[in-house]
Amino acid sequence: MNDSQRFTKTTFTQKKESREKWVKVLLFMVTLMMALAVILLVSFLVHKALPVLSLNFFPDIPRDLMSAGGIWPAILGTIYLVVLSLMVAAPVGVMAGIYLNEYAKDNWLTRLINLAVINLAGVPSIVHALFGLGAFVMFAGLGESVIAASLTLAVMTMPVVITSTREALSAVPMSFREASWNLGVSRWQTIRGVVLPNSISGILTGVILEVSRAAGETAPIMITGAAASITFRQGETVYYLLGEKFMALSYHLYYTSMGWKVPDKLPNPETGEMVPMTQAALEYAQAIPYGTAVVLLGVVLLFNSVSIAFRYYLRTHRKW
Repeated sequence: MNDSQRFTKTTFTQKKESREKWVKVLLFMVTLMMALAVILLVSFLVHKALPVLSLNFFPDIPRDLMSAGGIWPAILGTIYLVVLSLMVAAPVGVMAGIYLNEYAKDNWLTRLINLAVINLAGVPSIVHALFGLGAFVMFAGLGESVIAASLTLAVMTMPVVITSTREALSAVPMSFREASWNLGVSRWQTIRGVVLPNSISGILTGVILEVSRAAGETAPIMITGAAASITFRQGETVYYLLGEKFMALSYHLYYTSMGWKVPDKLPNPETGEMVPMTQAALEYAQAIPYGTAVVLLGVVLLFNSVSIAFRYYLRTHRKW
C-alpha cells in the first residue's frame, strides 16, 4: 500500500467532515441573522428619529405638551436610577456572593438561600414594582421618589450580581487559596488580596447586566416615582432631589408611545390663541418616541462600554 492509499479519507471521515461543515454554516447563518436583526432594528429607529436627532435634542427640556424640545430631564433621571441602584446592588450583591461562595457551609440554610436568589431572579418586574410600592413607598415612607425607584431596581437586579460574583469567585483555582493559607494568611486576607483581584472582571459582567436592566426597566419605576412629565422653565437648572418624582427615558418612551397623543393645536406664545401645528412641528412630535428610544440605547451602550473597557483592562492585567 503506497502513501496516497494509506492517507485517503474513508467514507465515514468524509461524511463526518461534511456534517461538520454544514453545522458550521448553520451556526454562522443563525449568528448572522441575529446580528442582522439588531442592525435593522437600530437602523429603523435612527431613520424614524432623524427629525429630532440634533445637538439641541439632548440638553433641551420638553415643551409644548412634550411635542417639542428635548429630553434632558429624562436622561438625567435615568442616570440617577442607574447610579443609585448600582451603589446599592453592587456592594450588597458582591458581599452576598463572597459569603455564599467563600464562607457558607453546604447545609439546608445555604441551599434555601441559593434557591431564593434563583427564584428572585425569575420574578416578573411588575411584581418587583408592587414590592417597591409596599416596602419603600408606603412602609418606609419614602413616597414616590427617585430613591424609592432606585431601591426597587436594586432589589430586582441584585440576584444577577450575586450569581455572577459566585461564578467569578468559583473560577479562581483553589490552589491560589491553598498557597495563601499555607503562608499563614487569613481567609479574609486571601479573599481580599488573591481571590477578588483575580475575579473582578467576571464580577463586572454582572454589573454590566445590572446597568442595562436598570436603565431599560419601566414597570418597577412607573408606580414608585416616575412621572410622565415634569414642568421646567426655559433656562432653569434641571435636577432632582432624592425625595422627588422624576422623569426617565424608559417611562418617557412608554408614555409617548402608548398613552400620549400628539396635539393638533398649540397655544400661540404671543396671543394665547390655539393655532394648528405646522407640518414640520407635527413630524418633530411624531419622531420624539423614536428619538427617545435611540437615546436610551445610547445611554445603555455608554454605560456598558465604560464597564466593558474597565473589565478588559483588568482582564489584560491579570496574572494568571
